[in-house]
Amino acid sequence: MDNGPVKQTRSVSPDFIRQLAGYGLTTAEILYRLPDHPRFLQTYIWQDYDVAPDFPTLMKFLTFWRDKLDGALYSVQVAHEKLIRPAEIRTVSLELRLH
Repeated sequence: MDNGPVKQTRSVSPDFIRQLAGYGLTTAEILYRLPDHPRFLQTYIWQDYDVAPDFPTLMKFLTFWRDKLDGALYSVQVAHEKLIRPAEIRTVSLELRLH
């Protein structure tokens, strides 16, 4: 007995939706001073989706770091890349299915 086509439900990744909204992958190399040995620097790599040039997600993280963690920030280097560009999104004009 055939009940018709099977309906599939797929959820779209929240990260993909953010990329379509203009977010890009942001990587920050954070150098900070060790609390017990302030002459030494330690590296921390942070990565998340964020919006250039204001970087609100990164700024929120750095504010948290400054307010809650003991290691004093020394420097932050930021790299940002949009993973989806407008030229890469095209409408599909034809779809063929072979069974």
